[in-house]
Amino acid sequence: MATLKNIALVGASGNIGKIILESLVVSSDFDITVVLRKESKAVFPSGVAVHKSDFSVADLEAVFKGKDAVISALGATAFGEQKKLVDAAISAGVKKFVPSEFSASSQNDTVIQLLPLFEQKKELIEYLKTKEADGFNWTGIATSGLLDWGLENGFLQFDIASRTATIWDGGDKSFTLTNEKSLGQSVVSVLRNLEQTKNKYLYVASVETTQREILTALEKATGTKWTVQETTTETQLSVAAKKLTGGDFEGAFILVRATVFGNSPGLNANYVKDTELANDILGLKLESVEETVERVVNK
Repeated sequence: MATLKNIALVGASGNIGKIILESLVVSSDFDITVVLRKESKAVFPSGVAVHKSDFSVADLEAVFKGKDAVISALGATAFGEQKKLVDAAISAGVKKFVPSEFSASSQNDTVIQLLPLFEQKKELIEYLKTKEADGFNWTGIATSGLLDWGLENGFLQFDIASRTATIWDGGDKSFTLTNEKSLGQSVVSVLRNLEQTKNKYLYVASVETTQREILTALEKATGTKWTVQETTTETQLSVAAKKLTGGDFEGAFILVRATVFGNSPGLNANYVKDTELANDILGLKLESVEETVERVVNK
């Protein structure tokens, strides 16, 4: 079992980057360098090396020299910059590249229709396939949405503070979600299992559930009946379009939720039923919705 030791993490100050960095640090297996833009003021734990870059290929190649793997956790506004990371990584002799997936699958046409921005992710995977060679490989990880993270900050439209929820299309459609720790662990496991994961697009999940099941668990954990606002996929997509037309990026967040909750044909949002789940390869297990909800509510 080949393990990669020297890791460069790009985008470590973002929501996903923070989750990945914590898992890398906790594992104690890796020497970590975070790569930031020159203007970043982010602070990181002692023992984590920091390199501020102008994101030119030459500078990225210099910082990637001697690294075994490069992980991209770049956000939506920087998806288009990842090809530059790949080129620099290959030139520097990096063995593994993990692109910024960590959401709905960029390999699903319905997801791309809902979120055209994800076309850049899909194109990067195709580019990586053309670069497969002895000494260099890649692994993509689709997580769908994040359950515990999305409950804590209200992203999933369950507001714990106000005991209110927005339910799409009756709330009985099944889907999978991933918890923060499992997302981070999936990356650690990819780095520990080079051969098993090379040149693969993997699907992971922590729970298989529905909106109604999450709501029931929240009502049990809070001991309160919640106020529910019913909505539909059609309504939400209309709201998203209006927001985006007006320059409000909240519209994009609605579209991200639509990749999980929506009823668009071909969405395949239940990774347990609709894909070949990679949990076993990565040492992940399906978890209890009730236990996750209770942990978040009591945090």
